[in-house]
Amino acid sequence: MKIRIVLALLWATALMAQQPRPAKRPAAAPAKKVATAAVPSWRDLKFPPLGRIQIPNVETYTLPNGMKVFLLEDHELPLVSGTARIRAGNLFDPADKVGLATITGRVMRTGGTRDKTGDQLDEQLENIAATVESGIGETSGSVSFSALKENQDEVLAAFRDVLTAPAFRQQKLELEKSQMRSGISRRNDDAGSVASREFTNIVYGRDTPYGWQIEYATVDRIGRDDLVAFYRRYFFPSNILMAVWGDFDTAAMKAKLETLFGAWNYQQPPVPAFPAVKKAAAPGVFVANKEDVTQTFITVGHLGGELRDPDYPALEVMADILGGGFRSRLVQRVRTQLGYAYSIGANWGANYNHPGLFEISGSIRTPVTGETVKAVREEIERIRTQEVSDAELETARQSALNSLVFAFDTKAKTLARILNYEYHGYPRDFIQRYQKALAAVTKADVMRAAREHLDPARLTIVAVGPTGEFAQSLGTLGMPVTSIDLTIPEAAKSDPASLQKGAELLRKVQHAVGGAEKLAAVKDVMEQTDFQVDPAAGGMRVQQTNRWMAPLHFRQESRFPAGYVAAYSDGKGGWIVTPQGAGPLAGPQLRQVQGDLFRHYFRLLLSDRMPDRKVNLVEDHTLEITGPAGESVRMVVNPKTSLPDRVIYRTVNVAGPPADVEDHFAGFQDVSGIQVPFQVTIVQGGRKFAQVTVRDYKINTGITVEELSKKP
Repeated sequence: MKIRIVLALLWATALMAQQPRPAKRPAAAPAKKVATAAVPSWRDLKFPPLGRIQIPNVETYTLPNGMKVFLLEDHELPLVSGTARIRAGNLFDPADKVGLATITGRVMRTGGTRDKTGDQLDEQLENIAATVESGIGETSGSVSFSALKENQDEVLAAFRDVLTAPAFRQQKLELEKSQMRSGISRRNDDAGSVASREFTNIVYGRDTPYGWQIEYATVDRIGRDDLVAFYRRYFFPSNILMAVWGDFDTAAMKAKLETLFGAWNYQQPPVPAFPAVKKAAAPGVFVANKEDVTQTFITVGHLGGELRDPDYPALEVMADILGGGFRSRLVQRVRTQLGYAYSIGANWGANYNHPGLFEISGSIRTPVTGETVKAVREEIERIRTQEVSDAELETARQSALNSLVFAFDTKAKTLARILNYEYHGYPRDFIQRYQKALAAVTKADVMRAAREHLDPARLTIVAVGPTGEFAQSLGTLGMPVTSIDLTIPEAAKSDPASLQKGAELLRKVQHAVGGAEKLAAVKDVMEQTDFQVDPAAGGMRVQQTNRWMAPLHFRQESRFPAGYVAAYSDGKGGWIVTPQGAGPLAGPQLRQVQGDLFRHYFRLLLSDRMPDRKVNLVEDHTLEITGPAGESVRMVVNPKTSLPDRVIYRTVNVAGPPADVEDHFAGFQDVSGIQVPFQVTIVQGGRKFAQVTVRDYKINTGITVEELSKKP
């Protein structure tokens, strides 16, 4: 809760100041002409046809507890890696707690194990150049590791602990929920992503797990007990496939895994099948208004198929001819000839265990949105009714065949495919069958598959952009037009009981700190700090002097290794002075400062006295404090001392995307009768970023606006 103005900007400024200016180069002497041999054309290059994909010998066995294991020796590099594949997924989320599987998968790792916190695991693994990661996607969960051969035993033990004994610590759950809420708040920022998301949800059905959307309310309902219950239901040995590959001896690795996992005998009933995809959505045109873009983003299509579909090879070739690259029909007509599109492409989506999506998507000139969709429908109809050319077939078929080289160019990738086939019930030689079928695709196959699987009459068309400029043209397509509401539902309204409990907890905090009246009597603050950036984040020591005057004036002076930086703000604007010169404090820098002022220690502790703020009890010992402009911060209170333990928030990051941050407080000292933290550990993105140590702290020294605002 110390004010730290635009650290990323200041750090970048300091680094720039350290860069030496390039020396002036002498004029180059005239180059001598050298006779060169004629370079042959790339058209003259000849390559042999792609050979049959070879599947390496994979040792497969099952542990006594039911866990199936795949081992593949690969002595090319002194590395050992592995993954556990768990039959779980966000398709198993409860309807009122969408996001549960995703959060569970992340906090398995960040929340640490029974013996070590996530931060301690980070430090341990970083010191030996190793990783252990976890996650849960739509139809599978995973825990994976990577290690140098010499450290494999230590990393395997950490991998085992994350898989079998995650602790799901509350503070990491809170951080993950905060990050997810931030993602919800930004989900409409990118128009192309909006078009893709809305298309997916409409085609699969908003009332199905395939079309559900994470909302503030569903995230707020998720508690630690939910994570533990989800983990216990799906993470048990007979529900797991494990693969290990790298520089090891198979017999020795088998013995290690039996020792590590032999005592893990926890079992549950078999996991049910994933929900089936419902019948196809009704055709229609769906439009979403975004006035902040100058083009229209479209996605057109319908349900696709599964990889096991006999027509999949022909459909993949078809999609490549239709919109697979610059030579494709859609690009040549819609972009090159008509000039309607900035970009456009097609893809026949297929999944292992449920239908994928057939999609044509792109960004187009807004005034010709309707004309573009008409041209797309005409190209779909043409590929259904007329054979493609020999050249189109050969180019698309060879492109698909050649892409297989990169899917199986290492043993690790090959083993990953084998694991996928086993997980989804495909034959182990599926890729060889697919390769053979792909090579045999004919022009007649492409037209027949397109005729049977593409249907212009049942297309879902989603358009995102300034609807006032294109809605009328879409109305000429002869399909119903429906508006999409992009409003993000607010979090569950604070009920009177939670607001009352929030106020009660904040009063306890105020009392523990020194009393509300003493807090209210603070008119200005001066603090001197050492700001030590963690070595993993770049390592830098900054000496800072921060001065704040109620309610929103502050000045910060920072001494970097490269020079002096000063900044001032009155909450609405300000200035910043660096070694490169002076300039206004505006844009992202100003927004970051405004966020810092919202979270300022004394202002945050007196939030119940500000009529434009809400203080809500959202979890045991956790307050959520929100402001009128969407500001939000969570304060976790130490249940033993009632002092602030940490605050969790998202801040604007000048040098990149927004950052999820935790400030951990310690070393409280009495300053004029008020308890102030003299140690602040800043955690950004789940990793330690910096340590702030207060050297001096004074209250009510008589600071004036003139002092604060005067430029150096």
